[in-house]
Amino acid sequence: MAVTIRRAKPDDAETIHRFIVELAIYEKEPDAVEVTSADLRAQLERETPPFECLIAELPGRGPVGFALFFANYSTWRGKPGIYLEDLYVSEDARGHGAGKALLLALARLTRARGGARLEWSVLDWNRPSIEFYRSLGAFEMSGWHVYRLSNEALEAAAAGGPDVE
Repeated sequence: MAVTIRRAKPDDAETIHRFIVELAIYEKEPDAVEVTSADLRAQLERETPPFECLIAELPGRGPVGFALFFANYSTWRGKPGIYLEDLYVSEDARGHGAGKALLLALARLTRARGGARLEWSVLDWNRPSIEFYRSLGAFEMSGWHVYRLSNEALEAAAAGGPDVE
């Protein structure tokens, strides 16, 4: 089956939301999704949306997956890049090349924008995804650990920080 990749539009907000919920269930966090389709639509309607999204479609099936991403920057290389926040293909649509098409489209977009790298995180238990990424030449960044401030810790840090002028 030929996979089609297209850019998401505000009208795709409900589809994107459905994929986010499916991904949360797959990642064993079914109650973690706070964003609504209305939030996503409003963000996609902004002059400068906080994210971009590609939608994978299969003939006769419509949307089967998505890649949600945003710009990042390499200070050492002095070049932009793309950070892939989420890549997901519905379980019943896997094996038709949609995930690969999404990732290759992002690689092409990264290069078209003069980017030096395409990066993402993967859960350590997600062996199928890890093997898929490795099959494309991706490698694990050894020695690096992801850190995050959120919820109460973010609020506490923000309360103690200086104003930015």
